Amino acid sequence: MSAKIYRPARTAMQQGQAKTHQWVLEFDQQAPRTIDPLFGYTSSSDMLQQVKLRFDSQQEAEDYARRHGIAYRVIQPKESKEKVVSYSDNFKPDRVQPWTH
Repeated sequence: MSAKIYRPARTAMQQGQAKTHQWVLEFDQQAPRTIDPLFGYTSSSDMLQQVKLRFDSQQEAEDYARRHGIAYRVIQPKESKEKVVSYSDNFKPDRVQPWTH
């Protein structure tokens, strides 16, 4: 049984940082998924794939995995850089790209 520990990125529909401060322990797929021939549903007999444990810090998630004997890997989050953009910069005469309509 193995798992990955990561901090989720914000979704494409979010502007804020909601739900991105907690760390998630998610189990890896143990059994392959199968397709139901009649309805075409995708299913799996692996129940651990439905489990996502949330922790306040990376250390708590790692401690939990060690206590329960779960092999884990940590995926470090990529920090986004904030660009400071001013509206007046669009109209500067020394602008790098020409302003066009």
